Amino acid sequence: MAEITAAAVKALREKTGAGMMECKKALAETGGDEAKAIQFLRERGLASAKKKEGRVAAEGVVGSYIHMGGKVGVLVEVNCETDFVARTEEFQALVKDIAMHVAAAEPRYVAREEVPADVLDKEREITRAQIANDPKNANKPEQVIEKIVEGRLNKFYEEAVLLDQPFVKDPAKTINELLTEKIAKTGERITVRRFTRYKMGEGLAKREDDFASEVASMSGGGQ
Repeated sequence: MAEITAAAVKALREKTGAGMMECKKALAETGGDEAKAIQFLRERGLASAKKKEGRVAAEGVVGSYIHMGGKVGVLVEVNCETDFVARTEEFQALVKDIAMHVAAAEPRYVAREEVPADVLDKEREITRAQIANDPKNANKPEQVIEKIVEGRLNKFYEEAVLLDQPFVKDPAKTINELLTEKIAKTGERITVRRFTRYKMGEGLAKREDDFASEVASMSGGGQ
């Protein structure tokens, strides 16, 4: 069986719009032949989303989700092509699901392209340091080390990037795969443009009492 590389999966994903796991499976089923893999995905209705990429999605909904009695709140903008689709119950439910997911999973970015280069460099640096500190990796060749680094980076994407995260209501699919399913059903391009997650008290400096100093002051020991 031909080796299915991450680069091949990425290239197929870019050409079809199908999910990462579907692309990997398609390549595995077709011996790594990209043209046959595209046909494989189209036969299953998973490549249709890509055809809509160039179309403008300027309608949509700004949805919200409040959790934990007002402790966590999310605003998310999800776009589609027409107001008709934006008003449907299915689209409204999708927006609510995504907002709820953001509240629970705490993504930092919508897509991989939004992750700053310096953040990725830092992740690579940390991973390389961890690998270097593990005696089991002492004699591993550089190409193996690089695969480990990229594997850890994919894990970072799964944790930090909304589209790469497993959907909290169905972890068998990613948010991107969820969107692909909805695109196939509605016949319109659907995208998550942006989101904001609020957590009550986040970023505020909370009061920390130095009880030892306070007791000493009250007893005159601080004089």
